[in-house]
Amino acid sequence: MRGRAAYPVWREIATRWSDNDVYGHVNNVVHYSWFDTAVNAWLIEAGLLDVDRGDPIGLVVETGCRYAASLSYPEPVEIGLGVEHLGTSSVRYRIGVFARGAAAPAAEGHFVHVYVNRADRRPAPLPDAWRATLESIRLIEVGHG
Repeated sequence: MRGRAAYPVWREIATRWSDNDVYGHVNNVVHYSWFDTAVNAWLIEAGLLDVDRGDPIGLVVETGCRYAASLSYPEPVEIGLGVEHLGTSSVRYRIGVFARGAAAPAAEGHFVHVYVNRADRRPAPLPDAWRATLESIRLIEVGHG
């Protein structure tokens, strides 16, 4: 798993009481919500996502997560985000989930968008300006296991 130095973009997210499951830790499905929040918040801030009129739009086609440590309410989490791969019409993001201030991630996942035309949902090439913005948050290559 990658450490903090690999991620160029960061976002803190508060945990909620309802995030904990019967075992007293954040349930695995919550991590996927954090992935969605981190990616889409960055896209909005970067000017690449207009939820009402944007074209093309990103559809999630794949997600995955590996868990290394438990997290629990009320501990906030810090989400590291970077682009791992750019295709013609797709982006693979790598996301690290860290307890506040922790050096090692509690979880690491990926999130893949395929960009499509809003009207017909057919794959659409990423515009050059988008590609440049996405390249600006490419993962930083450092040693990882």
